[in-house]
Amino acid sequence: MEKRRIHISSKRQITIPSKYYKALGLTSEVDCIYANDMLILIPVRSEDPEFAEEILSDLIEQGYSGKKLLREFKYKMRQIRPAVEKLIEEADTLAKEASANYIDYTEEIFGPDDETEA
Repeated sequence: MEKRRIHISSKRQITIPSKYYKALGLTSEVDCIYANDMLILIPVRSEDPEFAEEILSDLIEQGYSGKKLLREFKYKMRQIRPAVEKLIEEADTLAKEASANYIDYTEEIFGPDDETEA
């Protein structure tokens, strides 16, 4: 483990030391997690190449080529992460609502557990 103190600017920005930046293979984004009074920065890895191939294939079918194809492909790839995060957020909300209103009918259907009758 290695520790280093980093300055926070008046705009709440930090500079990641070059050594760490290179070692982690960082590019333009990191995921930032706040947990247990700590900030954790996690490198964002590239998307699944098969998914990228599907997007690229679809764009070619739509008639994109050259620089327009590249521009539209980059635009579509940037939309994936927010869309997936929104789906996860919606799923979490539905799961919380379902668990708050959940009624366990197991005992009504199957009768009391043998161990609870003893």
